[in-house]
Amino acid sequence: MRFTRNLLPCAAAALLLASSAAAAQEQLVKIGMSGPLSGSNAFAGKDNENGVRLALEELNAAPIKVAGKTLKFELISEDDQGDPKAGVNVAQKLADSAVGYVLGPYNSGVAIPASRVYDAAGMMMSTVGTNPKITQGGYQNVFRIVASDTQVGASMAAYAARQLKLRKVGVIDDRTAFGQGIASEFIKQAKSSGMSIAGHEFTTDKATDFAAILTSLKAKKVDAIFFGGYAPQGAPMARQMKQLGMDVKLLGGDTLCSPEMGKLGGDAVGANVLCAQGGAILAKQAGGPAFEKRYRQRFKQDPDVYAASFYDQMMFIAQAMRKTNSLDPSVVGVALHSTDYKGVVGTYAYDDKGNMKKSAVTVYTFKDGQPVPLASY
Repeated sequence: MRFTRNLLPCAAAALLLASSAAAAQEQLVKIGMSGPLSGSNAFAGKDNENGVRLALEELNAAPIKVAGKTLKFELISEDDQGDPKAGVNVAQKLADSAVGYVLGPYNSGVAIPASRVYDAAGMMMSTVGTNPKITQGGYQNVFRIVASDTQVGASMAAYAARQLKLRKVGVIDDRTAFGQGIASEFIKQAKSSGMSIAGHEFTTDKATDFAAILTSLKAKKVDAIFFGGYAPQGAPMARQMKQLGMDVKLLGGDTLCSPEMGKLGGDAVGANVLCAQGGAILAKQAGGPAFEKRYRQRFKQDPDVYAASFYDQMMFIAQAMRKTNSLDPSVVGVALHSTDYKGVVGTYAYDDKGNMKKSAVTVYTFKDGQPVPLASY
């Protein structure tokens, strides 16, 4: 017994030493996530977070080494509420927490001011914010991982003119950086495609009553309405158009290309709603169905608009860390500018401003409450 009792402390010490040795060979890497985890766009923020989380879990399950140490990724997710002021506070909080890489924000209006904080702190920001101004600040480590408003708005306008043969369109925007940006690009392309803009009306990203605006555009006999805004406003807009007897199309950008649009809009959202989203059709990509399956198994729901894009960018960052043998965002950023990565929804390669060199844009409509693709450009 005495011999056994003496062995126990020795065994414990040996395990402790082994554990300490393993820990010494492990490097913790904090990955930040900024998105609307509360409020009307929480569905999108959570979906984006899930895309990053899935990537990190897979990276931790099949770890990579950098500078001789095995990387262990940790997700630090923060709610920016889709609000610019809150987003700047989140950016500072992540900077103070020694986070080097941030996935997000989701909203352009948050991404523009937050990018200044991330740049000043030497961090990398990868956003789905589509306003062109995001990548015009001269920040080397700001990346837009989807098509910009220029591409999305132009594609929707081109489809409206060529395929739908529309002639007179009314425009509504919610005065956010995203809404104004995509509405401006749509108007520009619509005019060059031969369409006339019957009116440009304004609302907010908190509004729910659009009767006055819609009545005004109805009187102008528009063929369609383009809405620069988000699904929580787009869905009630579609319902009110139906109530007013407006048998015209509702057009929009990527923020309407969500199951949330069908969920909130009910039978008012169908073939009458069309939207354009950056990226190829997920189900038709080689790795698309497998990603969808893994996502469903992990989160018990289908991926929404940008889960796959955030997943891909995280995997691209990890690839660059391994190739450069560095965790320094400035070093990894150079690699992202000079290499490419074949992801789930396309090939990622960035120009010197951090924009995707090539990004397909897909036009969708709705069937049974779900977005279904019509054409890709």
